[in-house]
Amino acid sequence: MLIATWNVNSIRTRLSQIIDWINQFNPDILCLQETKVIDDSFPVEPFEKLGYSVEVYGQKSYNGVAIISKIKAKNVKKGFYGCTGFDQNIKIFLDQKRLISADINGIRIINVYVPNGSSLESDKFEYKINWLRCLASFLDEQENKGELICLTGDFNIAPSSLDIYDPKKYEGGIMASEIERKALNNVLKERLIDSFRIFEKNTGHWSWWDYRNNAYELKKGWRIDHIYISKELSSKLKSCVIDSSPRGNLRPSDHVPVMIDLNLNEINEDFFEDEDNFFEI
Repeated sequence: MLIATWNVNSIRTRLSQIIDWINQFNPDILCLQETKVIDDSFPVEPFEKLGYSVEVYGQKSYNGVAIISKIKAKNVKKGFYGCTGFDQNIKIFLDQKRLISADINGIRIINVYVPNGSSLESDKFEYKINWLRCLASFLDEQENKGELICLTGDFNIAPSSLDIYDPKKYEGGIMASEIERKALNNVLKERLIDSFRIFEKNTGHWSWWDYRNNAYELKKGWRIDHIYISKELSSKLKSCVIDSSPRGNLRPSDHVPVMIDLNLNEINEDFFEDEDNFFEI
């Protein structure tokens, strides 16, 4: 099963590019971030024509996430539904649509768009760290239910110096600070593994390039788009690839797709228990 993630930086602006990419790679699941459109205005029909079902959680002009899947998603939840471990801060996250999750083929697919944070001195940075703490509590509850997890999306964090073209220049700054990396590690808690690093141990592989200063042409990129999977799935992981080619398109997103291939023949789709008792926010 091919699972992909892509921050498309506006679904309507990049729609033809996304459809072309789907026709080329034929993913089973495509998780999108920064769709930047309310749910009723999401262009569902082009994906349905290709045989996909579409689940969306969006807002006008900012943020927004979607799960596009050949297999009908079950138990779709939007936001930090039922997250009891961090209730005091859940309300502050209601306005920004950054997380959608669903059961697909025996795996809990969790698609996130982590806040950027702006700068370490800003209120937006505090929001980012609190959001990641809430995500960690959310993952704790998924783990307690024994779910197999695929956590995917734009994390706006480079996990190590290997993930930045010039680590000395940016080390300690936004997306590369120790605070953010610790917050990300608290989400993962060694229960989830970085699919890409199973296959590639070296630097020089990027998923995002700034629009400014010819960053793409000069190969000045960052790896901030990730797919993390439960350790139990590692033996079923066949590959993880960053497809940088869409960044060369006319009017591209500043991010490119990341995809994994899982052999899920032995996973039972009925693995999950009924979760109707959870609420959505």
